[in-house]
Amino acid sequence: MDTQEIIDQEQQYILQTYVRPDFVLEKGEGVTLTDTEGKPYLDFVSGLSVNALGYGDKTVLDAMAAQAGKLIHVSNLYHTVPAPQLAKLLCKNSFADRVFFCNSGTESWEAALKFARKWGYKNFQDSPKNKLIALNNSFHGRTFGSISSTGQPKYHQGFGPMLPGISFADLNDLESVEKLVDAQTVAVMVEPLQAEGGIHLCDPSYLKGLRQLCDEMKMLLVFDEIQCGLGRTGTLFCYEHYGVVPDIMTLAKPLAGGLPIGATLMTQDVADAVEPGDHAATFGAHPVSCAVGIEVFKRLSDPSFLAEVKAAGDHLHARLNSLKDNSAGKIVEVRGQGLIAGALMNKIASGDLVSAFRDRGILVCVAGPEVVRFLPPLVVGKGDIDRVMDVFEEILATL
Repeated sequence: MDTQEIIDQEQQYILQTYVRPDFVLEKGEGVTLTDTEGKPYLDFVSGLSVNALGYGDKTVLDAMAAQAGKLIHVSNLYHTVPAPQLAKLLCKNSFADRVFFCNSGTESWEAALKFARKWGYKNFQDSPKNKLIALNNSFHGRTFGSISSTGQPKYHQGFGPMLPGISFADLNDLESVEKLVDAQTVAVMVEPLQAEGGIHLCDPSYLKGLRQLCDEMKMLLVFDEIQCGLGRTGTLFCYEHYGVVPDIMTLAKPLAGGLPIGATLMTQDVADAVEPGDHAATFGAHPVSCAVGIEVFKRLSDPSFLAEVKAAGDHLHARLNSLKDNSAGKIVEVRGQGLIAGALMNKIASGDLVSAFRDRGILVCVAGPEVVRFLPPLVVGKGDIDRVMDVFEEILATL
């Protein structure tokens, strides 16, 4: 089939929950994707922060083939080899004592919500804690618990009523959280870096204040690091920048090198509240995903690799800030950390910029109506960053 036939078939048979551009991606190598017409694209989306090691990475492909050749799936009724190995790596390199595996970021968040409430019921039986505090402008996924705890009304429209017991405070406003806390509040839920909401960082004092508040009020602190975790910000986990440790944390996107996976990490105190039968995932702890995850995690957690990510991130932000300073006000603000960056534009639609980049062979994405987002694979080189920034400068000159 030619390109248009593929697009026509997709539009005829696949539910149209995305508005896709009129090309079809066929293969990838390194940080470059190629469409069915042979046109290359420098990828600064990386599968929405999934393809941390780029495309065609030999470590990923070898681990995938080796495990698939032995065992693909048996369900969680039985022990398998890769899952406990990956769980040990995650626990030994984080605050966590236990891990629950699932298949995606939104599933890991749903698990976090359930585990937090179960902890509240088990530890406060006379007056159970079950209320949750989330943040305005947050994003946690598309399933019901996830959208109910997402502080963006546009994701709620047409799907109400949302799950009860969830209220919303403001990012970097500790007082707004304190006003919502009562004796039934079980957890405060935060993205250390709000990604889909426009690339917003937490202030260190805010996260430290949340940790202190949670300790004082006997609440859990829950971090969503689905997009900002696993090396994206230049440290293995984003919370390391702040010196603030959560009780529960969700991971997903890059963990299995492009294969579906989600992970909910927790302390032993939280784990003690969860019993067999409380939660499950048929495909969770999938042997192939976990086998690949072991090798990916070893790469992402290597100090020399993280140093390279930090250097690349510093270069990206330096170039963006230079463009801002010379943009005649077209770029209002540069946001982000490491290799997740956003440029807030001055009355310039981010979707138009995405199209302009794509016409020039570069893939970027939006993080709001006026924020263009840069999410390159973590193996990106400075030369590739310079090319994207040079094209950005060229585009700005036309506006």
